[in-house]
Amino acid sequence: MQAEPASFRDPSGRIYHQQGRIFRSIAPEACDEFDRAQANPALRKLVEQGDVVRSMPVAQNDDVAPVANGGKIVEHEKLPFISYPYEWSFSLLKRAALHHLDLQLALLPSGVALSDATAYNVQFMGVRPIFIDALSFQPYKEGDYWTAHRQFCEQFLNPLLMTSIFGLPHNEWFRGALEGVPTPQLARMLPLSQQLSFRILTHILMPAWFQQSDSGADMEQSKKALQRPLSKNGYLGLLTQLHRWISGLQPRGANKTTWADYAENNSYDGEEHDAKTRAIAAYANACKPALLCDFGCNTGHYTEIALTNGAENAIGFDLDHGALEGAYARASGKELSFLPLYQDAANPSPNQGWGEEERAGLNARCEPVDGLIALAFIHHMSIGRNIPLDQLVEWLCASAPSGVIEFVPKEDPMVRKLLALRKDIFSDYTLEAFRTLLERHARIVKAEQVTQSGRVLFTYDRR
Repeated sequence: MQAEPASFRDPSGRIYHQQGRIFRSIAPEACDEFDRAQANPALRKLVEQGDVVRSMPVAQNDDVAPVANGGKIVEHEKLPFISYPYEWSFSLLKRAALHHLDLQLALLPSGVALSDATAYNVQFMGVRPIFIDALSFQPYKEGDYWTAHRQFCEQFLNPLLMTSIFGLPHNEWFRGALEGVPTPQLARMLPLSQQLSFRILTHILMPAWFQQSDSGADMEQSKKALQRPLSKNGYLGLLTQLHRWISGLQPRGANKTTWADYAENNSYDGEEHDAKTRAIAAYANACKPALLCDFGCNTGHYTEIALTNGAENAIGFDLDHGALEGAYARASGKELSFLPLYQDAANPSPNQGWGEEERAGLNARCEPVDGLIALAFIHHMSIGRNIPLDQLVEWLCASAPSGVIEFVPKEDPMVRKLLALRKDIFSDYTLEAFRTLLERHARIVKAEQVTQSGRVLFTYDRR
């Protein structure tokens, strides 16, 4: 039995992993509040709709469950993959923010509120959000103020505004500051034209002023403002106002990045495209991976091919925000079990947070992956980022027990483009060298040339 490192902050309970199952311990003093919340009809409806994680009772004689120690043990459904806000595209972060507000708007009329507003309490099934913290639901009392407003702004609203106003992706900032974008810092960035907005004044400038106040009088004024009763209608009005604002936000310049339309404008013709499609479909049909990983997923076309031919769930990684927005639109519009995430494979998400364990790195979270696609990926990493070919092949093979990797030779127009303005120092970047390296770590099931320029798809298996 393993305690989840990220669950230490709440003394009311912990998350445990054991034999592929997910458990939550609930402290004795928190059991009554948990039971009342779970019995609430509005919350039960949200659980049935898949908007909130299901909490299932565990039998006392269940040998797998952790010890209750006088409290209660429940089991949660296991999600295919855990992701973090700094890996989400603008659209995923926006959808998570709206989901959080939707939950509050649905629960508040029935007397239930959320105790916090951390973005880490939202995960995704495909691109559909699901709230995972069963201990965040607390009784609402008339006059209560939304004490988590600051947290919501810094982890949801402020990162969205960075992209909407300035065209700056939130990912690197959020990864460097795990609690989000501090309101005072965003306030200092805003131009005068934005500062004249009533919404900006209410949710950014005034909270920033309160946070930066040093004098005792100012602190006391802030304290009194938070203690002033807020009617339920006022609370609902605040949530509704934020919901309308966030619903209208759009990423600035997201469709202008280099590879956003690559799936439609590439260097191979229809027959070559069909050959790749057949190869991915054949691989998915043969292996039927429960969790497929697509490195360099772009807009997710080949991920979709795998999902419609035997793959159960898929995660995709790309560092181009325009491509990720396209992948999100594909996954959302076609209801695919596909989660496209921001990731720089040359600088992947590390272990970080408290004890360097609170937020697990990419490699640790990819352990359940049992299938892999890496198309038009090798040359970007090896030539574009100077990653040694032997290390790259070893890393890819270690990421999944089987998969399809595309090798793109130097004769290909895309590689020539990468080498156009730099010296070719990649003497070991050859088809023969790649084949030899791949055979060190896996069995080559099939090798098929799919373009006249010499692109080859290698299907491997190391099981």
